[in-house]
Amino acid sequence: MKLGKAKRMPLYEHVFLARQDVSNTQVEALTKEFSDVIEQGGGKVTKSEYWGVKSLAYKIKKNRKAHFSLLNIDAPPAALAEMERRMGISTEIIRFLTIKVEEHETEPSAMMRKSDRDDRGDRDRGGFGGRGGPGRGGGGFRGDRDGDRRGPPRGDRDGPRGDREGSTFRARPPRPDREGGDRPPRPPRDAAKETPGAAPAPATEPKPNSET
Repeated sequence: MKLGKAKRMPLYEHVFLARQDVSNTQVEALTKEFSDVIEQGGGKVTKSEYWGVKSLAYKIKKNRKAHFSLLNIDAPPAALAEMERRMGISTEIIRFLTIKVEEHETEPSAMMRKSDRDDRGDRDRGGFGGRGGPGRGGGGFRGDRDGDRRGPPRGDRDGPRGDREGSTFRARPPRPDREGGDRPPRPPRDAAKETPGAAPAPATEPKPNSET
């Protein structure tokens, strides 16, 4: 008598989205709750990943962002249906998607690899726009870098502009008509104009007309 080959349970990749206002601890509790439902139905969750909070392409139940989580499930259809039923009535879950696959990926998913690259890039840049790397000064704002080439502010430099060493400021030479510090004397005015109360010049009498 030949024993029949054990039937393999279907494999699923399941992603669910939790509301943006729930905490990471609550998301972990939801993952544990749904994993327990699968195990109670005779299946198992082979891998779970938390992808973090990500922006949505459009609003879902007034949420612009959501917590993303992945579950690799090896379970009978009845266990999966019970888990999805509970997700549908949960107020913390805004959307979920289940896909049947031939086999599960053992390596981290593409979303996890992208998240790791982004985290490494942020550390290499040093934060706040810093370029990072050896010899480049790391992060920080421009004004906080050592050896600032701009020097002290203009108002804090010693001495007036013309007294600074090496200044290009030069005094303007005096005008030729002001040598000695005094202007040349003005010419005297008309004596009649200068004497107060002087009689005005007599008016010229008209000449007689020779024809009359």
